Amino acid sequence: MAMDATEIERMIKEALPDAQVEIRDLAGDGNHYAANVVSPSFKGKTRIQQHQIVYAALKGNMGGVLHALALQTAAE
Repeated sequence: MAMDATEIERMIKEALPDAQVEIRDLAGDGNHYAANVVSPSFKGKTRIQQHQIVYAALKGNMGGVLHALALQTAAE
C-alpha cells in the first residue's frame, strides 16, 4: 500500500515542526513524489545530513511503502 502526500507531510512536520513542506505526486500514481522541505533546523548541516533528517522522519518507509521521493532541502 502506498503512502499519500498528506501522510508524508505529516510525518516530516512531526519531526520538523518549523518546516515548510511541499509534496507533489510526480506520476499521479501515489508512488512517486517530490518533496521540498525548508527548515531553520537545517542551518549548518550538509545536504546529506538534511536528507538524512527527512528520511529519519519517514520512519523506515522510504524504499518500502514510499517507493520514490525526489528530495530538495534548504535552511532558508
